[in-house]
Amino acid sequence: MLEEWQTSWKNGDTGRKIFNIMPSVSLRPTNWIREDAIFFSQHGPFPAYLKRFHLSDSDYCSCGGIGTALYYATECIYTVSCHMRKPAPNIEQEWLQKGRQ
Repeated sequence: MLEEWQTSWKNGDTGRKIFNIMPSVSLRPTNWIREDAIFFSQHGPFPAYLKRFHLSDSDYCSCGGIGTALYYATECIYTVSCHMRKPAPNIEQEWLQKGRQ
């Protein structure tokens, strides 16, 4: 059963953001809190997500940037007091993987 699940997860079309962070399936739950799941999956009240599902007309933040979870965490002028340092594009996946540990 676990092998079938792993094969399905590996070859799937959806959930690729999470797959890139957690490529192996497990029966053990993650220690993620709700906010972690929202940030890493980018499924939350972000303009880019809402537009993707036609729940908003725009994927832009009111400050002008594309409203993704990473954008709010690293660049948006309205969330500057909560900013993290943005990873270089070539290490973004590794950064996300380390962030979930």
